[in-house]
Amino acid sequence: MAILVDTNVLVRLANTADAAHPMATRAVVELHRRGEVLHVTPQVLIEFSGVATRPTTANGLGLSSAEVLRRVSGFEASFPTLADSSAVYPAWRALVFGLGVLGKQVHDARLVAVCHAHGVSQVLTFNVGHFTRLAAYGPGVLVLDPAKV
Repeated sequence: MAILVDTNVLVRLANTADAAHPMATRAVVELHRRGEVLHVTPQVLIEFSGVATRPTTANGLGLSSAEVLRRVSGFEASFPTLADSSAVYPAWRALVFGLGVLGKQVHDARLVAVCHAHGVSQVLTFNVGHFTRLAAYGPGVLVLDPAKV
């Protein structure tokens, strides 16, 4: 099955000091062991870059541009990228206005819309609560908590 990896999983994979790093690593390794195909999107890689280059005092990783490029390249090698397509916007629009999604959650809604557009059935995320309502809309997406993989 195809699984979309959320930004917060990548951030924890990149940050060995994060308490959830081992959990994120175990989840990814186990899913790969099961033969699952884990994907990212351009949005996820862009969000990761934003968090990774933000100072640690502002809840970021404080990494250099060169280090972020190295990490992003590694993620691209490990997780195929689902391309943005013309099918994403209509799926996002239906989801956001169908559920009345507001504020920052429009970004999570876009990830669910990418899943709908590409036939991806699952999202791996530490923000299970953010995705639960969104994932139930439309064709539906299963939300995977790395702690329960």
